[in-house]
Amino acid sequence: MSESAVNVDQAEVRKFEELAHRWWDPQSEFKPLHEINPLRLDFIDQTAQLAGKCVLDVGCGGGILAEGMAQKGATVTGIDMGEAPLQVARLHLLETEADFQIDYKRIPVEQLADEQPDSFDVVTCMEMLEHVPDPASVIEACTRLAKPGGHVFFSTLNRNPKSYLLAIIGAEYVLNLLPRGTHDFARFIRPSELDTWTRAAGLTTDAITGMVYNPLTRKYRLDGNVDVNYLVSCRKDSDE
Repeated sequence: MSESAVNVDQAEVRKFEELAHRWWDPQSEFKPLHEINPLRLDFIDQTAQLAGKCVLDVGCGGGILAEGMAQKGATVTGIDMGEAPLQVARLHLLETEADFQIDYKRIPVEQLADEQPDSFDVVTCMEMLEHVPDPASVIEACTRLAKPGGHVFFSTLNRNPKSYLLAIIGAEYVLNLLPRGTHDFARFIRPSELDTWTRAAGLTTDAITGMVYNPLTRKYRLDGNVDVNYLVSCRKDSDE
């Protein structure tokens, strides 16, 4: 696959590469990821029962979710297009002397789907769709990578005035939860848009839930409100 054909925004890759050395600092720019990780990990595990499963984490970054899923007993592959985050992920695994291995690769998800279709029991793609030029292509590739009947999970940001106010003005400019410029509002994805793409790819949505931040308690919780951050659980259509 040529570089021009890769569904990657190099400016987005560089943005996260520059911050990669701080990925595992829970007080850094990645603090929100550390705080939501238990919520999304439990959501995935309760739905897909990770122990013993073969799992792919698309856009794995520094490996926060990938390590969590491996700790639950899954055999995990993590892919990303940023080499610096992948180096951090590998180093953190060594430093923690974990009793599990994670296969980290720098490869576009579309290319991996060409090479290993129908290979994974579970595919996760968290906080990534809003950072790529063609999210529908990522969704289609994730679907191809999952085994028939397998679980596919996405999380992203809704696009509406409330999400602009909270996720960009609030999180990036008022509360300083994220570096300014982390998100581009135009790339936020409405649940209806995500549903159109998942259905076109051959996925059936099982559940959708919001991840809601309380600025007073400074804690996140899963909630039925999907106005800002939301998680979606899908199943790949079976061959039967």
